[in-house]
Amino acid sequence: MLLPTSDFAGLSAHWYRIADSLLAKTRVELWVYCPKTAEPMISGNKWMKLQYHIKLIQQQQYRGFVTFGGAFSNHLAACAAAAELFNIKATAYVRADTIDRQNPTLQFCLAKGMTLIATDRQTYRQREQADFLNMLALRHPDCLIIPEGGSSVLGASGIAGLNLTDTPAGPADVIATATASGGTLAGLITARSQQVHSNSSSEIIGLAVVNDPSLPVKVTALLKNNAAHPAPWRIVATAPDQRYAKCAAEHIDFCCEFALNHNIALEPVYTGRALCKLYQMIAAGEFAPGSRISFFHTGGLQGLAGLYYRQLINQQQYQILSAATVG
Repeated sequence: MLLPTSDFAGLSAHWYRIADSLLAKTRVELWVYCPKTAEPMISGNKWMKLQYHIKLIQQQQYRGFVTFGGAFSNHLAACAAAAELFNIKATAYVRADTIDRQNPTLQFCLAKGMTLIATDRQTYRQREQADFLNMLALRHPDCLIIPEGGSSVLGASGIAGLNLTDTPAGPADVIATATASGGTLAGLITARSQQVHSNSSSEIIGLAVVNDPSLPVKVTALLKNNAAHPAPWRIVATAPDQRYAKCAAEHIDFCCEFALNHNIALEPVYTGRALCKLYQMIAAGEFAPGSRISFFHTGGLQGLAGLYYRQLINQQQYQILSAATVG
């Protein structure tokens, strides 16, 4: 079931109601929310997280921006596409010993004109430290520094423009999303907090796709400027050992089955990992019968090519996941 809506300029969003045996058995209603943009590589949550950064660059007449990401980062791909679209200079510090020009994500970034700087892990860990950021500001004058994942107050404010509470069938009892750097989760909490007519008992669940003990602190810090009275929220780990470079067989299988059954593309690092955990929670009876869940599909499908490149998924799996037309 597809119902298109328009949230703000440059983006259209679509709701999909999921029907399967587990949902019928548990009497849980699940809606998947998929944003679409004219530029597919600035997909999912990336358009919203970057929009205010881009506006600030234009208003302050910066020459460009500097940002950070892993070698297969959705954020880097989106930033590179945005830089070309808005004619902005882009520089990225990549968590890698060398720039692998065969890597499909980095190939795309280079093709869009982004400057890539290989950064060893020890140096990369300093990306949030004031001294390191001050050094970068001197090295890249007249450039805005965008945090990893676009997770800043500006990024969270962009996400806060979304309404995931009001599904086509009525108010959601639960809003769920994958979370890694915390900006999307903070934005959804802010959005829910500002919706005074929403279901007061609804909560927001961030399904953490990486091990980061500091994630709750990061989310709380982003909320300080956005939500005086934040909506109820919690973070749930998706797996005991959550890493970007690790793809569990159960997550890959879940993504393939979901694509075949619902024609919705997922990838097993972010959205698929999070939705798989949500299904496990539904199966375990963690949501009361009659509950309505709104799940935010945050995109990231460019990462499928990188997974295949690293042989973390095989050719058949890659074809199945790439063939799904929604996502």
